[in-house]
Amino acid sequence: MRTFSDRALSIQPTGVRKMFDLAGDDTISFGLGEPDFQPPKVAIDAFHQAMLDGHNKYTTTAGLPALREQIAQSWNFYQEGLDQSNVCITMSGTNALLNLFLTLVNPGENVLLPEPYFPLYGPDVTICGGEDRYYPCKFENEFIPKIEDLEELIDENTVAILYNFPSNPTGGTLTDAQRDSLLDFARRHDLWIISDEVYDRIVFDGKHVSFMGVDYDKVLIVNSFSKTFAMTGWRIGYIISTNTEAMSQIIKMQYYITACSNDAMQYAVLAAMEKASDYPDLIAKEFKERCDLIVDRLNEMPGVECHKPKGAIYVFPKVNVKGMNSEEVALELLKDGVLCSPGSAFGPSGEGHLRFAYTISKEDISRGMDKVEATLKRLNGL
Repeated sequence: MRTFSDRALSIQPTGVRKMFDLAGDDTISFGLGEPDFQPPKVAIDAFHQAMLDGHNKYTTTAGLPALREQIAQSWNFYQEGLDQSNVCITMSGTNALLNLFLTLVNPGENVLLPEPYFPLYGPDVTICGGEDRYYPCKFENEFIPKIEDLEELIDENTVAILYNFPSNPTGGTLTDAQRDSLLDFARRHDLWIISDEVYDRIVFDGKHVSFMGVDYDKVLIVNSFSKTFAMTGWRIGYIISTNTEAMSQIIKMQYYITACSNDAMQYAVLAAMEKASDYPDLIAKEFKERCDLIVDRLNEMPGVECHKPKGAIYVFPKVNVKGMNSEEVALELLKDGVLCSPGSAFGPSGEGHLRFAYTISKEDISRGMDKVEATLKRLNGL
């Protein structure tokens, strides 16, 4: 007798959560990508006040008009003329991703996804009855895909490609020229571009290179307030696009996923955007200092090579310990009091890597790196 759907049985828990669940209370955690800051006080106060003012009801499916307008205005740097009709508020960036795949993908169609990858991408496509096809983002190319690798995966059933820059888990970022090359590939094959840009405000030594504002009308951008305003538990994100037909379908789909987003919380996010607009820049400055520290420490260790990311909140070093895979190395580190994620949790090409989220204080990073160095020396017989 059948008990559960093939859909449910076809997806598995992520390796990131598996490691997190094994950690003890005294473990130094480089595991989850969750900023160790609180949301701006003005947003917390606005959340409280909005509830007192009675904003505890259903809202429109697309979200609070004033918030949607504010979001649209914030993207006018890349694309003039945006307004609230170009925005749909979602219950987190992960909700936004599932919405887009449900809107775009039919059973039997396929989507090109980056590898190493954010672990939700593939299962979302599977849930929709589609096929996930992974294109490599290799260490030797600073985690930027090569067009020839993309061309090998394309066929008549390919409907979309997902780009994620700055990247989770690698921290990889794009130049304008690289973005234009990836854009040209999608345009030549008439693919939807899903651009996951949730780390757009956490960029070091330069500007964020977005797919907003490009000369192509099949671009759908996912964003979130989780990382840039330290609101991971608030679960507020959005989709933004200049494609009005797509937005109509997305908003319709959003109703059947969650009906609408949190009422009072949307007022709180609006307050953050209006009154604490510099907050993402302040935390990005701190993250850059942490990034510099952890990369310098890792590159001093035996068997480790680490690029210095230009964005996001992760490093993804190559870690060579003879006779051990990435999960085995991560478990040894966990025994010694340090939690990180094995590269294999982000796809087969992540093997040989570890992911460290630098979302803890510089003091804890230093203490954690001392432990990592000691463990790697022990494992390498030094």
